[in-house]
Amino acid sequence: MSATPPPQAPTMRERYRAQVRGEVKQAALRQLAESGPGGVSVSAIGKQLGVSGPALYRYFASRDELLTELVIDAYHDLAAALSAAASAGASAGASAAASAGASAAASLAPSPDPRARFEALARAYRSWALAQPHRYRLLFGPPLPGYDAHAQQLVDASQAAMNQLLGVLRELGDHPAAPPPRPLAAQLSAWAQAHVPGIDPATALRAVLVWSRLHGLVSLEIAGNFASMGVDPDQVFEAQLATLTA
Repeated sequence: MSATPPPQAPTMRERYRAQVRGEVKQAALRQLAESGPGGVSVSAIGKQLGVSGPALYRYFASRDELLTELVIDAYHDLAAALSAAASAGASAGASAAASAGASAAASLAPSPDPRARFEALARAYRSWALAQPHRYRLLFGPPLPGYDAHAQQLVDASQAAMNQLLGVLRELGDHPAAPPPRPLAAQLSAWAQAHVPGIDPATALRAVLVWSRLHGLVSLEIAGNFASMGVDPDQVFEAQLATLTA
C-alpha cells in the first residue's frame, strides 16, 4: 500500500490571494464596527488598501459575497467560543466535585457537570456579543434590503453554535413539565435530529426558548437599554441565568 503523498504547499499566488482576502475582511470589519452592515463598501475598502474597486472584485464578486463570508466567520467564531467555554465549564465542575469530597473513583474519572457547562456556555454567549457587538448585530440584526440572510450556507453555519446548546441541554436532562404539542414536537424533532442525534422534542424546545431569552437579553444590553434604565445588566443576566437553571 503506497503512502499518501504530503499536501502541496500553497503557491505564491494562492498565498497572496489569501493575504488580500484577509486584509479586505479586516477592513470590512472596521467599516462594520463604524457604520453597520450598510456601511460596508468594496470601493471604500479598495481606496483604503490602495487597490481599485474593480480589482477587488477578483477576490469578492460582490458586497453580498463579502458580507456572507463575514457572517460565516462570525458564526464559526461564536461556536468556537461556546465550545471552549462548555469544555472549561466541564473541567471546573469536575474539579469542584473532587474538592468537595467526591469518592476516589469519581475523582479519577469525573463526570462533566452539565449545569456548570450550561452556565459557562450562557456566559460565553453574552461575553462574545459584548466584546464585538458589531459582529453580533451582523448575525442577528435586521438584514439589509435584498440580502438573503437565510440562505442555506448561512443557516448551516449558524447551526454549529446551536449544536453546542443542544448537546449541553441533552446532558442536563431535566425537561419542562409539559411536552410540546404534536405539530410543534414533530417540527422540533425534525430540526434537532438532523444535527444532534438523540435530541427529544422537549429538549429541542428548551434550546429554542433558552436561546430566545439569551438573545433578547443580550440584544437589549448591547443596545444600551438597561443602561438607560439605570439597571445593572450584570445582575439582570445573573437573575435570568438563575431562572434558566432553576
